[in-house]
Amino acid sequence: MTTIRTPFDLTGKLAVVTGARRGIGLAVAEALAAAGADIVAVSAHLEPSGSEVEKRVTALGRTCTAMQADFADRAAVARLAADLGELDRPVDILVNNAGTIARAPAAEHSDDDWDHVLTVNLSSQFALTREVGRRMLSRGQGKVVFTASLLSFQGGINVPGYTAAKSGIAGLTRALANEWAGRGVNVNGVVPGYVATDNTQALRDDPARYAAILDRIPAGRWARPEDIGGAAVFLASPASDYIHGALIPVDGGWLGR
Repeated sequence: MTTIRTPFDLTGKLAVVTGARRGIGLAVAEALAAAGADIVAVSAHLEPSGSEVEKRVTALGRTCTAMQADFADRAAVARLAADLGELDRPVDILVNNAGTIARAPAAEHSDDDWDHVLTVNLSSQFALTREVGRRMLSRGQGKVVFTASLLSFQGGINVPGYTAAKSGIAGLTRALANEWAGRGVNVNGVVPGYVATDNTQALRDDPARYAAILDRIPAGRWARPEDIGGAAVFLASPASDYIHGALIPVDGGWLGR
């Protein structure tokens, strides 16, 4: 009997998800595994075994390989890229989700905070994608998914480094798509709205900011990490084969307000 595969079927694919220990990365890894992909989970402090992401992925019948890399350390990112190149199978999907944030008014935003955020959220993302992408180009196929942000389009408040980095991610997504679309590699981005994760804990702990944000979201709630998983699966799957350089908001309607 012939098996009919859906356009969202990732069976047999290997997906690398950075920042996979918790939050959006954890949810995306789980969603990709549910669609059939095996996972290489990456995080600076990911447990070698027994992690939450490993438990969720293996419960779905997929394999989970743990790798540690601190995206603030360019040498560590280079080692990660080399290790990925030595796996016994090629990387089909790269989800660039690792990130950090520093909150301070611009007049008080230190050079150290600026450099740290730009390195983790932008420079290291490019360095890893360049190396993994080169191998995808040699095979003529691959999917790259960046985690952008509402602040890829807006200025935000008290997060100048984060805004600059995420604005850079939007531009990088388009730049790589322009070069790689004709060579079989899709480069796109998912744009989470306000998601209930550790990165937004300070906002949720501020009653005034929390209320102001919630009041603007047409969907009437903050996103949950798992809300981002479906968009990531779409951009990683054959369903998005003719989509290049797109930034897809998953924001409860925020940008449409």
